[in-house]
Amino acid sequence: MDITDFYDTFFEEAEELLTDMERYLLELNLEEPDAEQLNAIFRTAHSIKGGAGTFGFEALQKTTHLFENLLDHARHGELNLRRDIVDIFLETKDMLNDQLTAYRNGEEPDQEAFERICKTLQQLAEEEIKARGDGGDGSPGEPVSQPQAQTREEETETASEGESAESLLIALLGISEENRALLVEELEQFGTIIAQSGDTTRYEVELETTTSAADIESVMCFIIEPEQIETRSAKPSAAAEDTSPASEPDAPKATSEPSAPAEVSEPTSPSQQTTAPELAQPVAPQKPTEPKKTASKPPAKPKGGAESSSIRVSVEKVDQIINLVGELIITQSMLDQTVSQLDGVSNGSLVNGMSLLQRNARDLQEAVMSIRMIPMDFVFSRFPRVVRETSSKLGKQIDLHTEGESTELDKSLTERIIDPLTHLVRNSLDHGIETPEEREALGKPRVGNLTLSARHQGGNIIIEVKDDGAGLNRDKLLAKARENGLGVSDSMTDDEVWQLIFAAGFSTAKEVTDVSGRGVGMDVVKRNIQGLGGSVQIMSTAGQGTTIRIVLPLTLAILDGMSIKVGDEIFILPLSTVLQSLQPTKADLYEMAGEDLVLRVRDEYLPVIAVHDALDVAGAQTDPLRSIAVIVQGEGRRYALLIDDLIGQQQVVVKNLETNYRKVPGVSAATILGDGRVALILDIAGLHQLSQRKKEARQTSLDTSAKPLPTSTEVALS
Repeated sequence: MDITDFYDTFFEEAEELLTDMERYLLELNLEEPDAEQLNAIFRTAHSIKGGAGTFGFEALQKTTHLFENLLDHARHGELNLRRDIVDIFLETKDMLNDQLTAYRNGEEPDQEAFERICKTLQQLAEEEIKARGDGGDGSPGEPVSQPQAQTREEETETASEGESAESLLIALLGISEENRALLVEELEQFGTIIAQSGDTTRYEVELETTTSAADIESVMCFIIEPEQIETRSAKPSAAAEDTSPASEPDAPKATSEPSAPAEVSEPTSPSQQTTAPELAQPVAPQKPTEPKKTASKPPAKPKGGAESSSIRVSVEKVDQIINLVGELIITQSMLDQTVSQLDGVSNGSLVNGMSLLQRNARDLQEAVMSIRMIPMDFVFSRFPRVVRETSSKLGKQIDLHTEGESTELDKSLTERIIDPLTHLVRNSLDHGIETPEEREALGKPRVGNLTLSARHQGGNIIIEVKDDGAGLNRDKLLAKARENGLGVSDSMTDDEVWQLIFAAGFSTAKEVTDVSGRGVGMDVVKRNIQGLGGSVQIMSTAGQGTTIRIVLPLTLAILDGMSIKVGDEIFILPLSTVLQSLQPTKADLYEMAGEDLVLRVRDEYLPVIAVHDALDVAGAQTDPLRSIAVIVQGEGRRYALLIDDLIGQQQVVVKNLETNYRKVPGVSAATILGDGRVALILDIAGLHQLSQRKKEARQTSLDTSAKPLPTSTEVALS
């Protein structure tokens, strides 16, 4: 059997465990650490170490071994946690991530970095743990600092607490002979196999071990499913025989947890912590009472049960299903359009069947799309670490608050929004929130607040980065813009001034730091968000703070659109960009310099974009007074699009035009209509830029032969 078949499962689960570890470390209260959080961090390291040993990842196993020893001392109160110690633990977690990545890529981890982190952990053990042994025997530091004591830390820890090995009966269910040989070989790593028997349906192994049943299961589940392994106490070992009811077979998990008894009994007998290594026998009589205290906390079993109700599927398979459902929706639209032309009376059954097919197809589409939807907690969980480290570098005290973590967004969007959101958070920490001294002088609390929130609004998701800092300074931004040669004026609205921070090379930082100040990033943030079909808005009040709002579609695969007609061509406008439609009057149209035309709507003058002119559509209505004006919004600005007719609202399947054809100015994507024709989905900002370039080209008598818009037939054939 090739054990590499299980690599992917190990890597995925180990990454999830490390994510949980980081969250627990960041949530720790250093004044009064929560015992269950410390135990959870310890179990995470222990599980990864067991899996790394199973698959032969030596560097990962050794690093987690040293890390696990320190965590064990921390959960037993032998290591007082401080901010700098937690920083070392977080650095170790990063190193474990790097090692996982290296093994995933078939490479060996960085040896120099491995030696450095091991040296750091050893020094921490010697300086902190041994320092607490002054006046005693110094034994708490020995498991980390003595190499010979690191061969099996479970045995040394158990012996030091007066505990002995226990016999476990492990049943392997539905395992082939090849897999069984591998699993038995791995079980030998946990202790001594006393007996084994059975067949492929149920194979039982009696194992004498000092490792808990829960820990054995957590390691074995990297290879088999949780429901394929059953563990219970076979019989108490001679050293642990007693008359306690806790040793009965009905409480197997209680007697197989070596680490939990120390967690619970620690407060009741603190004097035993320093004398336990040399007083194993006197402590033994307390053994019967300890399993009862730990019986209510078998840590790994609930997790295993939860995992058995889910299945891991690659993103590629999900994308394939989504594409097939998209094609199904297109086919259903074609059939629906054909049926709509038939006589409803004589073809009643067919019409009813098509109506039922339409509802089922819509339900199927929504169900499949929900598979790719994941909560925003996937994104927000990354920022406690960013805020912690960045605020420490800047010498600021900042609390992070999150809202709407359960709000769901398409997986592809969550992955692509992380980098822009990280830059916005760093920008708020650096430029927005003041130092504690400055806040105190202004009458504010010394601790600043940064809030990340997410919520649904129609077919969009609204993500906000809000701080209670100094806010944006209008005069300062205008002065910096003039210094950079940007065309600005004092008559600009606040919204237009705030948008200046997204200009390339624009920065108000007094000096360049490793956090910001180079004027690189905010322009990329805006460009990336617009590339996702979203927009960025800024609201700021001097002295009170700034809110940056990101508006994104829930998914890039399905789009609610408004069908419009220009000439003989059908185009799609994203419904989220459409504000209203109206019939322009002569009194509301004003000619500006050159060919510019503006439309007055509620005392606001909007640039007019003639779609037929921008996209070179023949046979369209050229008289603005006979056209329909659709008011749309893009990049924070509003425009009036002149079209021939409004067809109606419909949900369309988005097809990437650049991948299937080529990039077309003013067009973001394409879709297939019910009659089989290709309809282009318009990009509002790109359409405005294309229109302006054509006007400038005509005014300067330059080459006006712009590349024509591809016909529906060309796109379909390509």
